[in-house]
Amino acid sequence: MANSRLVIAVFAATALLGACGSKEDLKPPAGEPAPAIPVGAKRAPTTEELTTPDAQARPARSDELLKRSEQREPDDFDLPPPG
Repeated sequence: MANSRLVIAVFAATALLGACGSKEDLKPPAGEPAPAIPVGAKRAPTTEELTTPDAQARPARSDELLKRSEQREPDDFDLPPPG
């Protein structure tokens, strides 16, 4: 009996949390000043520009497979751990 109540409570909480998302564009609150324009920018970035990750945040994937073994080049910074 207690397990079924817990399951029902979890499903209800999941449904409520799923319904609280908004699909509208983000807008600053009424009466508040707009966000500051970044240094060096000629205009304020749009919502789409702010929410789209750049190439550094989402790098492209390389699916190139190694066709043969290759010896690694020496790395001057590949040092053993201290101690």
